[in-house]
Amino acid sequence: MIENEEMKRAEEQYSASSIQVLEGLEAVRKRPSMYIGDIGERGLHHLVYEVVDNCIDEAMAGYCTDVDVKILEDNSIRVQDNGRGIPTGMHEKEHRSALEVVLTVLHAGGKFDKNSYKVSGGLHGVGVSCVNALSDLLVAEIHREGKIFVQKYSKGKPITGVEVVGESNDTGTIITFHPDATIFTQTTVYKYDTLASRLRELAYLNKGIRITLTDLREKVDEFVTAEDGERKATGNQVFRSEVFYSEHGLKEFIDYLDAGEEKLVPDAICVNTDKIIPIDIALQYNTGFRERIYSYVNNIHTIEGGTHLQGFKMGLSRSLKNYAEKNNLLAKFKGELSPEDFREGLTAVISVKVAEPQFEGQTKTKLGNPEATSAVSQATAAAMDQYLEEHPKEAKTIVEKVVLAATARAAARKAREMVQRKTPMGGAGMPGKLADCSDHDPEKCELFLVEGDSAGGTAKQGRDRRIQAILPLRGKILNVEKAAQDRAFESQEVRNIYTALGVTVAQEDESGEKHMDLSKLRYHKVIIMTDADVDGSHIACLILTFFFRYMFDLIKNGYVYLATPPLYLVKKGKEERYCWTEAQRDAATAELGRGSDKGVTVQRYKGLGEMSDTQLWETTMDPSRRVLRQITIENAAEAERTFSMLMGDDVPPRRAFIEENAHYANIDA
Repeated sequence: MIENEEMKRAEEQYSASSIQVLEGLEAVRKRPSMYIGDIGERGLHHLVYEVVDNCIDEAMAGYCTDVDVKILEDNSIRVQDNGRGIPTGMHEKEHRSALEVVLTVLHAGGKFDKNSYKVSGGLHGVGVSCVNALSDLLVAEIHREGKIFVQKYSKGKPITGVEVVGESNDTGTIITFHPDATIFTQTTVYKYDTLASRLRELAYLNKGIRITLTDLREKVDEFVTAEDGERKATGNQVFRSEVFYSEHGLKEFIDYLDAGEEKLVPDAICVNTDKIIPIDIALQYNTGFRERIYSYVNNIHTIEGGTHLQGFKMGLSRSLKNYAEKNNLLAKFKGELSPEDFREGLTAVISVKVAEPQFEGQTKTKLGNPEATSAVSQATAAAMDQYLEEHPKEAKTIVEKVVLAATARAAARKAREMVQRKTPMGGAGMPGKLADCSDHDPEKCELFLVEGDSAGGTAKQGRDRRIQAILPLRGKILNVEKAAQDRAFESQEVRNIYTALGVTVAQEDESGEKHMDLSKLRYHKVIIMTDADVDGSHIACLILTFFFRYMFDLIKNGYVYLATPPLYLVKKGKEERYCWTEAQRDAATAELGRGSDKGVTVQRYKGLGEMSDTQLWETTMDPSRRVLRQITIENAAEAERTFSMLMGDDVPPRRAFIEENAHYANIDA
């Protein structure tokens, strides 16, 4: 009876007045993740991309050649272009400045007028207005019509009118904004490398555009390249800065991505056409085993591919197969060729420009336009046919590589079948070293991949047996970056990981994309826990390389983590402090010593085995106190290049990377 009365009162209260209408940009501030993905580090950097994308759209329309991005001292961002400048005149319908309309009204902008922009990445017209809504201060400075116009905003609302502050002979837009800390509660600190990766990518995708990134927060050592190619420090300190510019576009992008690989043929193969839709493709074969294909639509990285990627794969396979059969290059091969055989050792970038792209979902990760399939397939096949006919020596080398791939695939299939048979569904049971947990709810369960039996034993004693499973790994697992598939699947440690997780090997779907079936995944947290020393870091890197190459879906879905064991234990008498950084160590030493380090001892942990099970639980495994670092991939192309460079055979790029980043590293004594 009481429940019925409460329901009746609730129904009476739910009237027209209950319906909230969020005006202006209130909806963005209320649900920011709907517009920028999340309010963490990814969403924070997405604000910059939205502003830069407007500059790139202006460049694609033919009105902009230079984009300058600065990270200011207070983590504000300043983006300047030399385009036409956002119009500042009175908007006929809104009865206010067009600049204010662009910055405060969702779905307002020139992207909807085909006469202004034929192609645009900012398809939905919510970009810069979202940035405005999520900034505690945004200043728009417009140079056009011989004048400098300025207007200031806070949290999406104008706090000044459009003011003329001077005269100018140039044109362009300058947007300076500071993210609102009440929205971005995790961090408002920008990462230079994250921004650099995206800006570099944009420069390759839009040849002829100069993009500069400068960090005014700190100075770094200045390096110059000598005549002999050696990079040498000048002894000067300068603000960190890079200029991204590409004269040849995707061809240079391929060279950058394949810097650590041995080329199979001398030059990249390029596809350029605009018959149906503008298509720009560059591809290069190397002697490795990896297939690396990156697809873009209107500069948007389509992580999940789509119809343009499907068309590329179809055209490539058809052209190579027809050429091989026509020239009798498969006479001695008795097996069957699979589409994936044509892509082993292939690095390719596909960029298409579509006037009205149809993306599957707001996240813009998969193109759905059906016309892109045939357009890209025909363009790829035509360009490949011409290349193969004009370069018979290189054509034969590529076909031989395809045949070797098919042979290796047969061996890898047998090795994969062994892995599949050893999964729980195959009935062969779990790895002998796995100490499983008692709970069977994957969302609650965690698997710790631990370095060695000693640390594994400590972890088994210290864990929460209900939800935490332990799988010790013997030594350093195989570096899969240097190994063919069959060798990888023959590795006992690799098999044990597959078996413990309960997943199957990634299989290619109808669109040519490889995905794992995660429906049987037994743990939704896979935690890599290694020693806090150089060897431990190397082992963690090897395991991450394996996940990146063979279990990418685990990373993409947020299931992979790194444990962070403490580096130091600072003690004085019965008082003790665990420390993860040198700064924490020094602070703890000062606190416990009361201004003196007398009687204070500092223990440097180099191995998990040095801790007791209680210490390991308190510092690294206890869900209520530990710190886990989730592994995410913001830029797949940059991640691919980094893995290839650091884990591959080519030494010079790795040496250059170490020289450039040595000042960020912690070196074990």
